[in-house]
Amino acid sequence: MHTPVAAAIDIRRDLVGLLPKLRRFAVTLTGDLTEADELVQSICQRGIAKFHLWNGTGKLESWLYTMARNQWVDEARRQKLRPAKGSALEQGEPAAGLHPNPVEAGEAHRLVTSLPEGFASVFLLVDVEGHNYKQAAEILGIPLSALASRLSSARLYLASQGHNRSSRRF
Repeated sequence: MHTPVAAAIDIRRDLVGLLPKLRRFAVTLTGDLTEADELVQSICQRGIAKFHLWNGTGKLESWLYTMARNQWVDEARRQKLRPAKGSALEQGEPAAGLHPNPVEAGEAHRLVTSLPEGFASVFLLVDVEGHNYKQAAEILGIPLSALASRLSSARLYLASQGHNRSSRRF
């Protein structure tokens, strides 16, 4: 059994490895790099503070994704409507870590963030991060049928843009 200090050290180490994934997910929620970074920072702080509440089953990243989604939804409800800030792509800032090739990174980011609301997160969790449908549905707090429908719509949208789903991940 971990002592509280050892558990905190473990979560901090694990968080460092999960930062790129958490950031990609946050970008799909917020559509803005600055807001995504703020959300990731907040989730890291909350994850460390509330690590004792994690039951240890499932993936730590799934727990953190769920926490991020819940926090984003809560903030959106509090603010009712977020002011429109230009997307990261419009600001000339492709999301770091989304794609290994910088030339293609901006295009990949634009395509994923251009998906209708709720579709980008589904696509990222399943097709980029490799979560199964059940895990992704639990993270997003939606029924499995809704996840399948959104994923299908996201894939159709991307295919209509001239890009087929490949086995290579972002």
